[in-house]
Amino acid sequence: MSPLLKTILLLSLSNVFMTFAWYAHLKTLSTRAWWVAALVSWGIALFEYLLQVPANRIGYGVMTVPQLKILQELITLVVFVPFVVFYLRQGLRLDYLWASLCMLGAVYFMFRGQA
Repeated sequence: MSPLLKTILLLSLSNVFMTFAWYAHLKTLSTRAWWVAALVSWGIALFEYLLQVPANRIGYGVMTVPQLKILQELITLVVFVPFVVFYLRQGLRLDYLWASLCMLGAVYFMFRGQA
């Protein structure tokens, strides 16, 4: 598997954990004390970092740090929108499309000249 593909795969899995760590408590732990939600979130975030750190180390061999960051943000959006729609049960909005187009523009500018 290529380093770029490994990076994308690991960052995608990392983002699933990150999204749950950051936002799932809003639905599942809303009646609990904030510090309980924080401890649960930190526990989930551990798995995020166990995937994210190797992803960035692998990706740094084939991309610059700004490219890694933009890739991370694009993956975050790809993971976040289904999470909001299916897990938090918030409606799909046209604004998600516009945000996605802006992110694709950012990816283009960060990676142009390399293809």
